[in-house]
Amino acid sequence: MPKFIIEREIPGAGDLLPEQLQAISQKSCGVLREMGPQIQWVQSYVTGDKVYCIYIAPGEDAIREHAQRGGFPANRISRIRTVIDPTTSE
Repeated sequence: MPKFIIEREIPGAGDLLPEQLQAISQKSCGVLREMGPQIQWVQSYVTGDKVYCIYIAPGEDAIREHAQRGGFPANRISRIRTVIDPTTSE
């Protein structure tokens, strides 16, 4: 199944309190449970004003539906074509 990175513009994301991040995570997981196993949240990276999320999904439509149902922005969705890391150099 394809893997995607979602860029979410959330002003002040890096200043969110642990309780706020927990609430956002709980909302996301609730929507994912409702949508079924075809879409999975892998992890997210919080920066100053953005959150970058890694998802496994059948396509962009499922990610957009999750964003809409959860009330999250999905400003850019990009399919991950391949992953490289330091071992790629070997």
